[in-house]
Amino acid sequence: MQISREDLVYSKVVIEFVAVAGEYCSFLEQTGGFAKKDFVDKSRKILPLLYYKAVLIPPTEPFFEEGTERFVTEEEWYTIHDSIRTRLGSHDDYPEIFDPVARDTDDRVGGSIAENMADIYQDVKDFVMVYRMGTVELMNDALWECMQHFDQSWGQKLLNGLRALHNLIHGEKNLDDDDENDQEQNKGKRDTDNWIFTRRQKLWNKDDEG
Repeated sequence: MQISREDLVYSKVVIEFVAVAGEYCSFLEQTGGFAKKDFVDKSRKILPLLYYKAVLIPPTEPFFEEGTERFVTEEEWYTIHDSIRTRLGSHDDYPEIFDPVARDTDDRVGGSIAENMADIYQDVKDFVMVYRMGTVELMNDALWECMQHFDQSWGQKLLNGLRALHNLIHGEKNLDDDDENDQEQNKGKRDTDNWIFTRRQKLWNKDDEG
């Protein structure tokens, strides 16, 4: 027997996913309060938990034809991204991670932990905000959208970022070093053309014009 939308959105697996997603967002909103090593350690613990809770979500179908409301603004995305990049400094970039989301190329590309985590933040924060409205149909659709984005984008970004974080902890990087030059090195590095938020913003603008 197929589970009803109401039973689904209030099920234990969904409630637990909401809780972990909320914790992840709160954690990133407090990035500046962590030392670099503590931030990396906390990140590598919460990311696999978020992934685990996401894969337990049963499938559902959207109720409304239009998408749900967006809450994360471009400025908020920048704030989260920049705070992570400032905290990680020269340890933010990682090389040679294959990104299957970039479907137009078979090349191996470099990545950014900050970009990955901010993109995840955008999707799960939007989900949590809509879910908290308490309307079953909206909660269902927010869950469906979040899981679609998980399958197509942020699930892989999570795994790529987690691999990089693992290497920071168990590799030869000295995370106890404050890297005093990191903040200066990161100034003026907002090349946003390929960031997921910017890509989506351009698509939304085109849709509005149409």
